[in-house]
Order: sequence, then C-alpha cells, then structure tokens
Amino acid sequence: MRPKKSSAVRALCPNADFVIRGGVLEFVKANGDTKPSDSEIDAKLAELKTAYDNKKYQRDRAAEYPSVVD
Repeated sequence: MRPKKSSAVRALCPNADFVIRGGVLEFVKANGDTKPSDSEIDAKLAELKTAYDNKKYQRDRAAEYPSVVD
C-alpha cells in the first residue's frame, strides 16, 4: 500500500501519539518528539512514495513466483 501522510508523520515522530482529522495533524502526546512542519511532512511523504515506487519490480516479481518454501 502506498505511503500516506500518517506514514510520514510516524517516520518523523516515532514516539508521538497523533491523529489526522480532515488532513490536519493534531498531536495528542509528543513523547519527546517535536511537531514537524507541513513542508517536512510533505518532503518525507515524497521520499517514502519514491522508495515505494522504486520497489514495484520486487513486489511484482514476488507475486509472480512462489516462495522457495513452497
């Protein structure tokens, strides 16, 4: 599944508790993390999407062939 905004926030703030309502990030508890800016979130999301897209070939190949265990 392609990364979403929540994936980017989780990557930037692994210890924080947050919700995203209507596209707006709300920190519930920071747990030592600082709230990232919208531009930081957008940059991380673009990075995650690029990494996901770059692995399309691997995902397609895995679906085409059974595992060695099979």
